[in-house]
Amino acid sequence: MSSTRYGVSGAAATIVALAVLALAGCGSSSDGGDEGGGGASPAARDKGPACVGTAPADGVHVLRGGGFRLPGGGGVQYAGADADGTKRTATLRDGAKYASGQRQWNVEPGAELTVAGHTYSVRQICTYRVVLEPKAAEDRATLAAAPEVLESRQGPADDGLCFTTNRTVLTTAAGGFPPKGATLSLLDNGGVQRFPTGLSLTVSYVDTTAGTAGIAANCAGIPVALYKDVRSGETVEFAGALFQVTGLTEEGVELTRTSA
Repeated sequence: MSSTRYGVSGAAATIVALAVLALAGCGSSSDGGDEGGGGASPAARDKGPACVGTAPADGVHVLRGGGFRLPGGGGVQYAGADADGTKRTATLRDGAKYASGQRQWNVEPGAELTVAGHTYSVRQICTYRVVLEPKAAEDRATLAAAPEVLESRQGPADDGLCFTTNRTVLTTAAGGFPPKGATLSLLDNGGVQRFPTGLSLTVSYVDTTAGTAGIAANCAGIPVALYKDVRSGETVEFAGALFQVTGLTEEGVELTRTSA
């Protein structure tokens, strides 16, 4: 397929049904979680490994720099990370979006945390996401429940589309992106591009001299990802689909889909 079909700008045609599993990401080995809620530092300076642990099929994806609403009124953000070349840890913050005075946890795969009375296991930590698994069957069922509609109604009404493990939503989201191997072009300064199921993407800047760019995603009124200072070759995730940054130009960012 032609990559131009998937170009995104303020005037671009809306891409079909798209949903977000959220998650915040990880950054440089010196980043322990920024107090301003601005996302993690560049993964290009991260010592690795890129991922530690195994993500379950029904896991909760919390993306780099963003947050995820959880059952029971709680939420969690992936605020920062540390990697020393052999192991990886993450700083998680209480609440779906940043507020002063929130609790933070420094975790590694296998750790457990309790948010709003609900317990989760940390199953995987990557440069672009953390994957949690609810301990309670009731919470797993709540997250997997089908939404009433697959079209955005804006704001918290989109929680069932943005913060879900439902397979129908994920399949719909995957169908809205370009297929594996194709390119999604996001234009710099193209405004906020909104999608039918609530996701919006924005390229905040491209610095061709430094070779970095900023990509933000929002859904249901929550910043669900902030890929700050991403570089060519890095992995990013939106709505359960994985992309590699394959181009940074004055016009914008090119992402090549790497997952099926």
